[in-house]
Amino acid sequence: METKRELKIFVLLALAFAAFYWLPVGQSRFDGALDEALSLTRWYAREHVVLCLLPAFWIAGAIGAFVSSGSVMKYLGPKAPKPLAYGVGAISGTILAVCSCTVLPLFAGIYRMGAGLGPATAFLYSGPAINALAIIMTAKVLGAQIGIARAVGAVLFSVLIGLSMAGFFRKDEAAQAKKAAMLPEVDASRPMWQTVVFFALQIGILVFANWGAADGGFFGALYLAKWWISGALALALALVLWRWFSLSGPRILAVGAACAASVIFLPNGIMAAFLVGTLGLAWLTAGRDDEAGEWFQASWGFAKQIMPLLLGGVLVAGLLLGRPGHEGLIPSEWIAEAVGGNSFGANLFSSVAGALMYFATLTEIPVLEGLLGSGMGQGPALTLLLAGPALSLPNMLVINSVIGPRKTAAYVALVVVMSTLTGWAYGALV
Repeated sequence: METKRELKIFVLLALAFAAFYWLPVGQSRFDGALDEALSLTRWYAREHVVLCLLPAFWIAGAIGAFVSSGSVMKYLGPKAPKPLAYGVGAISGTILAVCSCTVLPLFAGIYRMGAGLGPATAFLYSGPAINALAIIMTAKVLGAQIGIARAVGAVLFSVLIGLSMAGFFRKDEAAQAKKAAMLPEVDASRPMWQTVVFFALQIGILVFANWGAADGGFFGALYLAKWWISGALALALALVLWRWFSLSGPRILAVGAACAASVIFLPNGIMAAFLVGTLGLAWLTAGRDDEAGEWFQASWGFAKQIMPLLLGGVLVAGLLLGRPGHEGLIPSEWIAEAVGGNSFGANLFSSVAGALMYFATLTEIPVLEGLLGSGMGQGPALTLLLAGPALSLPNMLVINSVIGPRKTAAYVALVVVMSTLTGWAYGALV
């Protein structure tokens, strides 16, 4: 036994030495890929951590601290009425409009509180895939036909993937339902309407802070007013924390003043204000022995688990595939050539490549516009739209930490296979 262990250590050391010895430093492809990996990770840290992930961590922590297991089981548990459970999961994306990484803390929160695997994975897929603004922009830029196909496909996928996951792992579902049934009922500490308002304010901040640009109309007006709306929601949340959660009024005022000063005096003031507000919320809640302290602990637990995996996954994704319009280790012309036409192989390649790449909300549309101009088929384009926004390499790493490798492999396989077959059929029809 000891000999095998020592041999394993020797092999790992030898492989590490060989990797560094023959590291192709100085070659333009490798050096460019390293630059892309760091550039993508820097961009992700600047554009998505503060405005997307930090609010999502607080929402996920609130699910753990303020939502009873009984409530989750009633609406999303394995024995909940399927139309209700899958309906909630399937339409959530139209409300949240988040990317494949921002949805992860929310998914982890509801799953650990007792949500069934089926409804939870329906939510996991729909969160980034059924984005109303993204679907509208798809129809506007790429054509109404593919926009409608994306909308219909994403809604159906979320339900079918959830039902399939529940069927594949029905023994685990039954065990979870049995375990949850043994949990004692916990009386709510406040009226339901207060909890709903509390969550609605946090979700509203997450949604409007990340509202994408749009040309005119209702969505355009919301984009122009997004920071005023976000600020009003933050003020209302501060009032809720003071009145309903008994947090210190003077401390809340101090955090609010610091946020306002950040907007006025600091460069990139909105981002600075969000960061100051997050740190201030931690200052307000950390170390308390009440439900506010429990909220902080749950949120910090999600951040510790998820953040390193996401940043590591983005780094690797940037190294392999680069950013939109830039190349990593894999040449972009290989991808453009591989997705031409409408063969099964082209759709499969598009699905796998989309599953590995990281797409922020709406960025898949200009990427596809360029690929279509380079000869990409309509089928592979739809395939990428169905697989890309819902999956990414960092996304898979975090899902694995929440539900384990078997369930993660099944979920990824379902997304890839269903996207491939749907895109292949769509390409044959059009």
